Amino acid sequence: MTRTGRYLLDNQRTEAGERFDAFATLFDPTTFRHLDGLGVGPGWRCWEAGAGGTSVVSWLAKKVGPTGKVVATDIDISRLTGVARPPVEVRVHDIGAEQPPAEGFDLVHARLVLVHVPERERALRSMVQALRPGGRLLLEDADPALQPLPCPDEHGPEQQLANRLRHGFRTLLADRGADLSYGRRLPRLLREAGLRGVEADAHFPLTSPACAALESATVRQIRADLVAAGLATDEDIDRHLANVASGGMDLATAPMISAWGRKA
Repeated sequence: MTRTGRYLLDNQRTEAGERFDAFATLFDPTTFRHLDGLGVGPGWRCWEAGAGGTSVVSWLAKKVGPTGKVVATDIDISRLTGVARPPVEVRVHDIGAEQPPAEGFDLVHARLVLVHVPERERALRSMVQALRPGGRLLLEDADPALQPLPCPDEHGPEQQLANRLRHGFRTLLADRGADLSYGRRLPRLLREAGLRGVEADAHFPLTSPACAALESATVRQIRADLVAAGLATDEDIDRHLANVASGGMDLATAPMISAWGRKA
């Protein structure tokens, strides 16, 4: 996240906590599987960039133990204060504009961050710079353009409305500098950054209570922006939120692409 004022999904909003909880439910198992595969363990020095919530930071802290360190950074650390104790160090940091908080990390990880950062190329260079030789980088980002619909099975007016509102959301994101096709480029970008052994996969939740919770929280958080931009009416949004609350909709997320490699 950056201090440009362009970020659409402010961490200080009440709905942000609901979104972080949904992200944890939807994506933590995939993230933890990859981190385990990279060998994260006692004594590792880790940088969790654009941390936002606490679930990944807390998992890393348990893995690295008292001999390791986890530096958790974001432009808004208000939701990280509860984990700000050894081995976790919490810092205010703008990944798109500032130098890395330290160097010599064994692991740098960012999830659902760079797609929103207009200065994402600089941010990627910063994360690679922060790694020690042989250190691992794991980037996980959405690719809303790869699968843009919350309701791929658009079989009725409820699904059509959901897809129309998601189109409005994507328009707002693009206007704020988000790159809606960023996730698919991660493997190439990691190779171009000089990383070795690059691999990638994707996770695509199609329907679950957490998908519905994420949809509801997101739409409520951006409601005023959608209406102000003429992308939806209050009546549209009220009807959609009621449809989501009914529990009868299959709501998907954008695919999350995970890509990882090691510094030479």
